[in-house]
Amino acid sequence: MRISIYRKAKSVMALSGTAARVNGTAAGTTVDRYQAGAAEYRSVMFVVTTATITDGSHAVSVQDSDDGSTWGTPAAGEVQGTAPTIAATDSNKVFDVGYSGAKRYCRIQAVTTGATTGGIFTAAAVLYGTRRDR
Repeated sequence: MRISIYRKAKSVMALSGTAARVNGTAAGTTVDRYQAGAAEYRSVMFVVTTATITDGSHAVSVQDSDDGSTWGTPAAGEVQGTAPTIAATDSNKVFDVGYSGAKRYCRIQAVTTGATTGGIFTAAAVLYGTRRDR
């Protein structure tokens, strides 16, 4: 059997169709790196996809947690790439940001400011490389 990303990765919802019309914080879905039937996944890539964005600033960030309820900011070396700040010029785009820290849980959050009509964006988390694949 060929080795492929399909066999080594799993995608889960990270932020469902957020209509960023209201200023404030939208916490994404908790991503558990210990998925049923698998060992811990070593890394996660968040794929943020935008639809039409009309105004506002939508700052996306990565958070991690030991217990899935107390959230913090990962160390700089645990985040790959730059989490996007989505603006009106970012309609119909895709952004990637990765997490490879040691904590079991991670998620993204989006903080929206200056929005009147805002826009819509969503995110998926792609989990990759279980520890038993070494």
